[in-house]
Amino acid sequence: MTLGFSVETLLPHARVSGPLRMGLLRLAQSEWLDPAPDLAARDAAFDAHPESVQVLPEGEAPGRELAQMLGADSLEQAARTHCEDFCLLTQDATSQPYRLIAAAVAFPTDWHLSEKIGKPLHAVHEPIHGYAEQLSDGVDRFMDKLRSDEIYGRTNMFVMPSGEPRYMPSLPAEERYTHVTPDNAGSVLFARCERETLRRLPETGAIVFTIGVYRTSLDSLSDESLECIASSVGAMLDGEEARRGAPAYAQALTGYAAARNQSRAA
Repeated sequence: MTLGFSVETLLPHARVSGPLRMGLLRLAQSEWLDPAPDLAARDAAFDAHPESVQVLPEGEAPGRELAQMLGADSLEQAARTHCEDFCLLTQDATSQPYRLIAAAVAFPTDWHLSEKIGKPLHAVHEPIHGYAEQLSDGVDRFMDKLRSDEIYGRTNMFVMPSGEPRYMPSLPAEERYTHVTPDNAGSVLFARCERETLRRLPETGAIVFTIGVYRTSLDSLSDESLECIASSVGAMLDGEEARRGAPAYAQALTGYAAARNQSRAA
């Protein structure tokens, strides 16, 4: 079983509603990174946003190790020449929480690296409702046991009113989705999947967390994928619906899905 490198192949493995879960799959080395990155888009994002790369002193050695592994001369060049954003995490001491000590993030999904760098994982994930109660301890245990010969992957999904790879909205959800109707939802709403992987570097012991972003409009999805997304509306955890803006697009999305289903059945 593999995650693939598209919304269609990622969606079956994504948590679209219900309790938080890691949902990890063991990956082969060949499945770690996307073999076909859009280098022009990566360069444009890093050129426009130099703050997208931040390295703390303790992140310099892991950054060099990762760069050398990928045939690059720096963490930034590694991220410019691959589809994925790279985050590096280490512990200050055994049993201490993992902290974000270096990152190169061209395509964030509504978060600022400057607000996360240096923080422990539970603080990095603080905006995610239920993370501390349902997932934090399990994530810490998994990372403690992760070996350098293992690669694991997971994915999540968001519905966005934009297909841009870098999604940093400035307006509240009710304004971002105000133009969406059941008639146009297929073309103006996008499924956005983050393909995430975890592996440990053999020399420094730092953990590499990668994020690859994939987007496609709802009208280009298969019927099965659209149904998966439509059925998730209203089934998210308390707090997650609002954080993801679901109340602002739910009626339009479900109306579009119902109309498409009816058209197919006719």
